[in-house]
Amino acid sequence: MVMLIFPLFTWWYGQGWLQVARNFGISLARVSHIFSVPILLRTLWAPWRRIITYPGASIDAKLRALGDNLVSRCIGFTVRIMVLITAAIILLLVAIWGVFCIVVWPLLPFLAAGLFIKGIVG
Repeated sequence: MVMLIFPLFTWWYGQGWLQVARNFGISLARVSHIFSVPILLRTLWAPWRRIITYPGASIDAKLRALGDNLVSRCIGFTVRIMVLITAAIILLLVAIWGVFCIVVWPLLPFLAAGLFIKGIVG
């Protein structure tokens, strides 16, 4: 039994802790990828769903196309900014959880031992 405890603690405070930190980074990257944050930032002012009105020959048609395209870009901006805000909130929650896990990880063996002793003592 004692022979198993030393390798466990060696792994726990070495590779295990590093794996928790690596998983934290992977989780942040995954959330960023799911929400396509770089693409949303790059296309922030792009027209919504590529809805573009091409101007005609007259001034009236050009002004109507300008208005339609401006509305399409504003809708695209609004939708993208809302998705970016949602992504930022979820990234913040994942970051808080990841930091919590990294900080609590080294304390878990002591917590388990303490709870075991508390259960026996009463």
